[in-house]
Amino acid sequence: MPKIHFVNNDKQLDVPENSNILRMSLRYDGELPNRCGGGICGTCVFKAIEGAEYLDKVKIQEKRKLGEEWLEKGYRLGCQTFVTNGDVSLSWDEEVTKQVIKRKPDKLQKEVTSV
Repeated sequence: MPKIHFVNNDKQLDVPENSNILRMSLRYDGELPNRCGGGICGTCVFKAIEGAEYLDKVKIQEKRKLGEEWLEKGYRLGCQTFVTNGDVSLSWDEEVTKQVIKRKPDKLQKEVTSV
């Protein structure tokens, strides 16, 4: 059973595989900031301190809200991110959250494939 360690409040949760970070935080009082739960507001932005390899792949909504800049720095959205099969430590920063909230979502280009 994977563990999520919320560094900011030093809470550690045992969670089932493929658990959503924000849902587990809400259910077990992990205190990850949140507002919308849909990848739009950016309030639940966090950084994986350890175990990023145990997070699922980045979703389109994360690409739109965070952009490559924040994703490359290791930031994810708790509402869009799931823990797969290993332990993860994560933290959040009020200043980063403010910057992400203000950021306008990117318009993603649709991929065109020729047949």
